[in-house]
Amino acid sequence: MKKLLRSYQVLIGLTVLIVFVIVAVFAPLLAPHDPLAIDVTNRFASPFETAEHPLGTDNLGRDTMSRLIHGARISLTIGIVSTIAGVIVGVMIGLVSGYYGGMVDTLIMRVTDILLAFPGMLLALVIVAILGASTTNVIIAVTIFAVPGFARIVRASVLETKKLEFVDAIRALGASDVRIMFVHILPNVTTPIIIQATLYVASAIVTAAALSFLGVGTQAPTPEWGSMLNSGREFMTRAPHMIMLPGLMILLIVISINLIGDGLRDTLEPKK
Repeated sequence: MKKLLRSYQVLIGLTVLIVFVIVAVFAPLLAPHDPLAIDVTNRFASPFETAEHPLGTDNLGRDTMSRLIHGARISLTIGIVSTIAGVIVGVMIGLVSGYYGGMVDTLIMRVTDILLAFPGMLLALVIVAILGASTTNVIIAVTIFAVPGFARIVRASVLETKKLEFVDAIRALGASDVRIMFVHILPNVTTPIIIQATLYVASAIVTAAALSFLGVGTQAPTPEWGSMLNSGREFMTRAPHMIMLPGLMILLIVISINLIGDGLRDTLEPKK
């Protein structure tokens, strides 16, 4: 922790991320207006034009600041929940595949190879197209996309760890396979999981925003950054803040998470 917190990039990333988390948690209290409230008399108000709407309004007169604040809650929820779900499923599959090997390993790895053969966005689009457009289905799609990557990382670490002497000693003492995998092997392969999970949160947020931008993710009028980008692209010249502000939010949160992930990699990487 001392080494991690001495990194300026980690401190900057943590600061920005904590601000976003606080905003997301207390969104109903921090938002000055109802994000869904329509006021046609204040359409396309520019940022700082009025004190009532500091960041302006959109094409329906909805307060941009309130929609950005509530959008942080949705984007962070999608990123965190899909990453946690992907880690749980991927770790389970990777542990089983790496520990048992043989036909089990071959079968699991071929399935993951098939999933990895699809570009991430294309795979997510196909899944959402099958399940239907909604925030829940976006989480499911992003989770499925995460599983093969985590499974391969865990499998590779398990293949190295299970050859070590302490695993043979535990097995000789009569420990079950489940105990060996989860009590003795898993704690020794957590470093790459933590690093990959941190970096994947940013990827999940971008993927979810892209799906909403394409119209197959979170649906209007729900205030989500990707759907706000989609709404604002028609009014780029008349109200550029409609597309610039949600884009800036995505940029800031992705950079902050990547800074934290890079810092974790530098700190936790055994070779360093």
